[in-house]
Amino acid sequence: MTRNKPTNHQTDHHEEGVDVPYQDVNPETLRNLIEEFVSRDGSDWGDAGGTMEAKIDQVLRQFKAGKIKVVFDLASQTANIVPKL
Repeated sequence: MTRNKPTNHQTDHHEEGVDVPYQDVNPETLRNLIEEFVSRDGSDWGDAGGTMEAKIDQVLRQFKAGKIKVVFDLASQTANIVPKL
């Protein structure tokens, strides 16, 4: 019977990534990741304006407050900043 074959393909399609403590990310790499995050089209920064440095500081405060995290996607080999659930 072929029904007894393991089906590992399901887990391969739903890889969520690996949480990486922001403190473990190289400071220059973290800054680049944050700069990319705050400069994306469609970011929800509203009309607050502000300098890039102010936005970076805001993101760092959110990291320190535990509101966001860095996730490394194993499939795409990319890192992203996402809200903690």
